Amino acid sequence: MQLHFKESGQGRAVILLHGLFGSADNWHHIALRLEEHFQVFALDQRNHGRSPHSEEMNYSLMAADVERFFVARGIESAFVIGHSMGGKTAMQFALQFPNRVERLVVADMAPRAYAPAHEKIIAALLALDLSKFQAREQIETALEPDIPKLVLRRFLLKNLGRDAAGGFVWKINLRGLSGNYFHLRQPVSALVPFAKPALFIRGGKSNYINDADEPLIRELFPQSEIKTIAEASHWVHADEPEEFVRLVLNFLQPV
Repeated sequence: MQLHFKESGQGRAVILLHGLFGSADNWHHIALRLEEHFQVFALDQRNHGRSPHSEEMNYSLMAADVERFFVARGIESAFVIGHSMGGKTAMQFALQFPNRVERLVVADMAPRAYAPAHEKIIAALLALDLSKFQAREQIETALEPDIPKLVLRRFLLKNLGRDAAGGFVWKINLRGLSGNYFHLRQPVSALVPFAKPALFIRGGKSNYINDADEPLIRELFPQSEIKTIAEASHWVHADEPEEFVRLVLNFLQPV
């Protein structure tokens, strides 16, 4: 499993890991800011973007994918930043390969299990017969009854591509995501805590990290701090990019 990635900048390595249904492109604006200080690698995780598809998907495997990326690129250690599903991959990677991670940043994700919240989206995407559509706007309209939020539909449709004949195809492995959705909701696992600094950034308008999560975060990441961006939703880095970058740079470049 050799992950596709985008690289920019120079300096100490920073790894960016996107969330469910996302890709390296989700980090574009953040990467532009971070590349002023670091060598930035934004990765497509398995079954997403331009990375390989697989019938198997869980956080231990996804952490091992990142480890193989480090080996392939000759990276000894790096700062690792992950959002949502990518936050869990980042946590698992830090717990599984602690020598590879200098500092960890997790955007709006706790290490616990989560209730199902994406099954309707996955079912709606799987139900589409892409061969019947000639324009992206037609697909956007077809999804409206099941996914009424326009911004969410447009985010999901970033995963559309074209085949050699010009027809629409999914770049994400929808069936792989559906078959492994149970595993993607599970907690991270650890034999020992990650003893290096960790920063958890939560959205003030999100319930992905709540007060009840703090004991588990402190148990697994005893050197962690939790910051809240009050006006941000779950998409903290997209809603408030300037504040997100400020927090990240202050954490990665302590005085």
